[in-house]
Amino acid sequence: QVQLVESGGGLVQAGGSLRLSCAASGRTFSRFTMGWFRQAPGKEREFVAAISWSTGRTYYTDSVKGRFTISRDNAKNSVYLQMNSLKPEDTAVYYCASRNSIVAAVTEHEYDYWGQGTQVTVSS
Repeated sequence: QVQLVESGGGLVQAGGSLRLSCAASGRTFSRFTMGWFRQAPGKEREFVAAISWSTGRTYYTDSVKGRFTISRDNAKNSVYLQMNSLKPEDTAVYYCASRNSIVAAVTEHEYDYWGQGTQVTVSS
């Protein structure tokens, strides 16, 4: 059973930075893709970024390109989302997800396991 535990959310002013962490356990993740999604109040959950565990190739939604960076630490079985130049519209619950495939995906239905989420609030 895969377990994903997010941490690092909080309240930050616009223009600030946060680093989210996702600790993964329960499987060998070498052939997995890891993703970050977010859900703002009243909106559907949306793709933010993904990384291939084996190759390190990364994918981003357009609205975060140049501001967010996804990375992984194989030794710690952890994935990170460094968020810079945060905007009020980045306010959401952020979820870590895993997909048992080396092929990245951007829709939530293609991910198999999810963390509990961590709240990110950006004040203006």
